[in-house]
Amino acid sequence: MQQHLVENVEPSTVNIMSNIPTFDAFVDEWVSENRIQWKKSHYKNVLMIIENYLVPVFGQIRLNDITRPHLIKFRASISEPRRTGVKDKLSNDWINHVMTPLRGILNEAALRFDFPTPFINIKPLKIDKTAIEPFSLAEVQLFLSRIRDDFHNYYTVRFFTAMRTAEIDGLKWQFVNLDRNEILIQETLVDGNVETPKTSASYRSIQLSQPVVEALKKQRKVTGNKTYVFCNANGNPLEHRNVTKRIWYPALDEMRLKRRRPYQTRHTCATLWLAAGENPEWIAKQMGHSTTKMLFEVYSRYVPNATRQDGSAFDRLIEHVNFGSTQENTDD
Repeated sequence: MQQHLVENVEPSTVNIMSNIPTFDAFVDEWVSENRIQWKKSHYKNVLMIIENYLVPVFGQIRLNDITRPHLIKFRASISEPRRTGVKDKLSNDWINHVMTPLRGILNEAALRFDFPTPFINIKPLKIDKTAIEPFSLAEVQLFLSRIRDDFHNYYTVRFFTAMRTAEIDGLKWQFVNLDRNEILIQETLVDGNVETPKTSASYRSIQLSQPVVEALKKQRKVTGNKTYVFCNANGNPLEHRNVTKRIWYPALDEMRLKRRRPYQTRHTCATLWLAAGENPEWIAKQMGHSTTKMLFEVYSRYVPNATRQDGSAFDRLIEHVNFGSTQENTDD
């Protein structure tokens, strides 16, 4: 369907004589110029989008012949399943990911070759918030009491530090300080590549609770002579997709717990910290957030169920306080 979007595009006589290149001719230059600022995982993702989505449609068109209607039709076309028999459409989030490098390429070309950018008032699609399904404390206790021994320490750390998957899988012993009960987040592991943390706020020191300290002490006896805290027998870091498929989901099924993505361990820790009454600013720093905005937008709605707080705490506070006369104010 995508190829039909541009069949009727005829380069004008002026364009034939111009020095404005085709999309295909310019895109390699754009990638090489921007690669220096990208992480390896992002670079691979951009190349995949360009090769699978953008070049097949826009490759042979001169950059200034790509119009706003072409972009809108292209975006609509990629929302449909690309394979026969597949019912699920691409998510708005993924469609936005596809459109992002296209926007960058065309905006840069417009500046460089002095033509109006076709990305006029084409806003990213609205993304529905991902469902947050944290475990209850009882569910965490059940899971940790029954998970196989060689992954008990790993999941204890996951549940009680709010570390991201890439952070715990890339955790090296050099960043663990059990004398100070802290973990330093300085690196991550994405698709087997050591990379920098997600944001500047993600560089942080995580203060460790006692269960995490005990788990790391036990783990040091197992992998303390290796580079990575959690690794296989050869010392190589864990591959999260393999762990999810072979360990995580089978454990949930066996324990008859609802299937949830492993990332829910991070959400679980956040809600437990909030339920315990920890300072929101401290929680935000522990999680690698620059502000408390996400805590109040995403996590705080789970706190009433965890703490049974419904305003009664305030009632108890003022129960024996005399605020003066209870006579009706006749001035109202």
